[in-house]
This record gives sequence, C-alpha cells and structure tokens, in this order.
Amino acid sequence: MTGFTTWQVTLPIALASLVIGYLLGSIPFGLVLTWMAGLGDVRKIGSGNIGATNVLRTGNKMLAAATLLLDALKGTAAVLIGYALFGEEAGIVAGFAAFIGHIFPVWIGFKGGKGVATYLGILLGLAPLMAAAFAIIWLALAFTTRYSSLSALVATLVIPVALWILGADKVAAAMAVMTVISWWKHKTNIARLAAGTESKIGAKG
Repeated sequence: MTGFTTWQVTLPIALASLVIGYLLGSIPFGLVLTWMAGLGDVRKIGSGNIGATNVLRTGNKMLAAATLLLDALKGTAAVLIGYALFGEEAGIVAGFAAFIGHIFPVWIGFKGGKGVATYLGILLGLAPLMAAAFAIIWLALAFTTRYSSLSALVATLVIPVALWILGADKVAAAMAVMTVISWWKHKTNIARLAAGTESKIGAKG
C-alpha cells in the first residue's frame, strides 16, 4: 500500500475502524494462554509484560511462540478487516487502533504489552516486504545481542524511515507514531540497556 498526500476516510468510517481495531488489539493472548496452560499470571514474573518475550520466561517456548503469532495476527486481522470493509485508509486506522489496544487493553486495566509483535503484524497487512525487513533486522540483532528490546528498538526505528523513502507516506506516518509509543513503552528497557542490566532472551523470571 502506497502513501497519499491527503486522508480521505470519513469520520464514521474512521470511528468504526478504530473500534474494530482496538477490540482486536486488546485481546491479551499472552495472559490468556499462560492462564490456560496452568502457569498462572504472566504479569507476576519477569518484566510483568504480557508479550511473548515475558511468556518465554515461563520456560514454555511453544507458548511464547503462540503468543507472538497471535499478537501479530490480531494486528494483521485488524488491517485486513478495515481494508475489506471500508478501504485502504481504514485498514491503516484499524491497524493503528489494534496497536493501541494491545498496549492499553480495556480488559486488564489498560496495562498491556509493548506492541512489538502487533507492530509486525500490522506491517504484514500494510506492507509485507517491510514486515520481512523488520523480521530480518530483529532476528539479526536478537541472534547477535540476545536483547529483545534492543532488536525491537532498532527495527521500529528503521521501518518508518524506509517506508517514507519508498513513498508510502501514510503508512510511514502511522508506523512512526507507533514507533514513538513503542519507544516510550520501552523506556525502562532503554535505561537497563544503558546500565548493562537488561535481561537477555531466554532468561527466566
């Protein structure tokens, strides 16, 4: 999907897209899956996050992989549903809302994850090649540094710039806002990275 100079989506369609995306994004898969597996409340271990990296700290790799997949796919689903119902711009709006829903889910007191997997899923729906680029950047850094947070910070920084260079202005703008929010959610990780105390991938809670 390429960028445009002006937004054409109407207010009713934008609101409908926001609601659809937010409700999809707010499903706390990490919390639900760990509870169903009898592992208790994932918010009480490690970073207290409901995302895949913290689920991995339970020692259950399959559960972490399932969390990653589902958190990503809810972003993709929001984009595709918005696009199918109302058009391209609605897909962008729905995807953005899914990201917000993941970070601030209504079901668990607006205290959700950091949005990295959902960010990737939204990219998959909006710009599949950029999703592949994101995954490559994340995997390369995760493999070499074993820091999930650093991998996410770099990947989310690169993607909006790449999208803008390629002319996908609207998608770039949406992803840039998500990047800013994601970096804000990672502020404690950034502090720990600077101090050399950040947990590495696979470290148990």
